[in-house]
Amino acid sequence: MNINSKLLLNHIENAKAGQQTSFSYLLDFYWNTIYQFQLKRIGNEFEAEEITIKSFSKAFDKLNTFDNQYSFKSWLLAISKNTHIDEIRKQKNKLHGATEAQENKMANTILDDSPTPEDLLITKQNLAELLLHIKNLKPRYREVIQLRYFQEMSYREISNHLGDPINNIKVKLLRAKKLLLESIKGK
Repeated sequence: MNINSKLLLNHIENAKAGQQTSFSYLLDFYWNTIYQFQLKRIGNEFEAEEITIKSFSKAFDKLNTFDNQYSFKSWLLAISKNTHIDEIRKQKNKLHGATEAQENKMANTILDDSPTPEDLLITKQNLAELLLHIKNLKPRYREVIQLRYFQEMSYREISNHLGDPINNIKVKLLRAKKLLLESIKGK
């Protein structure tokens, strides 16, 4: 087993234990892989990003079911593929009057018990400069940042406000913070 594999397994185990930094690491490490997979399947950037967010949400919700004997990347890709298929089914069911009750049953398992380095960086920045960087984010990311940090809404309140499951909100917020940090650092 090489060093990268050991590091990855360590982050998986830490995420299973609820460590937010390991969730962030896994999201950052695999985001492009899952997003590109969905972009090739769907051909629409917005929809690919939404399916990617939902895929990570489901994966993080079911992280304790992951077996280390298998490839984490393959496991994520399978979840992403199934998430896309589920979304297609939901859209078909919507046309026939079905509800999305299954989406409301997703468990709230991603813990956020301490500020991440990105959170600390955000609080230390000059407000005018920070607002400029936030303004440059895509609207869906700008909105979750504003609701969480400026209106000080809880994840549940943001979830109710936007009509998205809590885990989707958490993944969107993780992604928004990553993009904001990249913008601040000038990447």
